[in-house]
Amino acid sequence: MNSTRNPGRVAGFLYLLLVVLGPLRLMYIPKKLFVAGDAAATAHNIAAHELLFRLGIADDLVCGVILIFLTLALYRLFEGVSRYLAVLVVLLGGLLPAAIDFVNTVNDGGALMLVKGATFLTTFDEPQRQTLALLFLRLHDQIVVGAEILWGLWLLPLGMLTYRSGFMPRFLGVWLIINGMMYVIISFTGLLLPQSYEQVFGLAFPALFGEVAFTLWLVIMGAVPRSAPALSGSMAG
Repeated sequence: MNSTRNPGRVAGFLYLLLVVLGPLRLMYIPKKLFVAGDAAATAHNIAAHELLFRLGIADDLVCGVILIFLTLALYRLFEGVSRYLAVLVVLLGGLLPAAIDFVNTVNDGGALMLVKGATFLTTFDEPQRQTLALLFLRLHDQIVVGAEILWGLWLLPLGMLTYRSGFMPRFLGVWLIINGMMYVIISFTGLLLPQSYEQVFGLAFPALFGEVAFTLWLVIMGAVPRSAPALSGSMAG
């Protein structure tokens, strides 16, 4: 069945694109360029791999755009199950996280300007600029920790839609709900008990594969919503 007749597969390919691109700025670039607690080494790595760092900025923007189109595709897929829940998916999983992605590029842009030593920053000496650059990177990370609340909350209505749909496996809906709750727990851990963040993330990591399983199902199996008459009674939520 081709993608024009299978809205689930359209959403799946968009989700897969997000899964592939998302880790670039979230995981690869920090491991490649950032040295924990060492502003000078981090600044040196960014300067030496400027293109890679700029790709991370572009990656945040592209992922923000993909989020919007992904959630709209999911809205098309699930609106017949519950329009209210489908709208929540678009708001919590698309518009708000996309806005955060766009705003958060300001922090990376600020860090890059400090590392490159823009002329209007000459009042700061190099160690000061490097320290400020590290501050901007930390601010980027802190915004990501806060955004994880939204990463979790949008999966709750998506999981309920999946569970109630009748055209997707119910276990995927349950897994998505667990996945979402884990993201919320991880986020509040980072905000309230940052020293335990890595440990809690590691314990919760297996649950986070709910999104991957959901994505692979859509890509491989696809999903076609039932006819509107069959679901008209559940439109109100």
